[in-house]
Amino acid sequence: MNKTKTPIALDDLDLRILEQIQGDSSLTNQDLASRVHASAPTCLRRVRRLVDEGVIEKQVAILNPEKVGIGLTAIIEITLDVQTAESLDAFEASVVQEAAILQCYRVSPGPDFIVVAQVPDMPAYHAMAHKVFTSQANVRNVRTFFSIHRSKFETRIALPGTANASLGRRQP
Repeated sequence: MNKTKTPIALDDLDLRILEQIQGDSSLTNQDLASRVHASAPTCLRRVRRLVDEGVIEKQVAILNPEKVGIGLTAIIEITLDVQTAESLDAFEASVVQEAAILQCYRVSPGPDFIVVAQVPDMPAYHAMAHKVFTSQANVRNVRTFFSIHRSKFETRIALPGTANASLGRRQP
């Protein structure tokens, strides 16, 4: 599997396949092939190559957090006292083990990390924050923002040369 950060060459068929499966990864190979105007064997080979190359990391079902009782979204800034490579790696390794944490980013400038967590309620947030952040000696500051309304949540990447590539961009 290609784990490098170097982009791989994607042709028009690859982009059409990716556009379709970003919208619905449950499509059968036959349905996908029909939508991208390719044969089923070609489509299957392409999808396998995209998985092997690491372009497709995983295929998942996206759940509605409100419907499953985990409706509190926390966006958290974390600043560490010591920012050595080892300290950053150690903190990151501990954070990514927590199931409530959906996303973790090292950022610059500003705080060292931005974390997105999804929890059932405020007591669950406090328990998670104590376990993951405040119990660690190297954490200097934790600043949390709670979402009161989600305007957009998208997992689709706007691919070059596709209809969605221009979405969200301002026209001159």
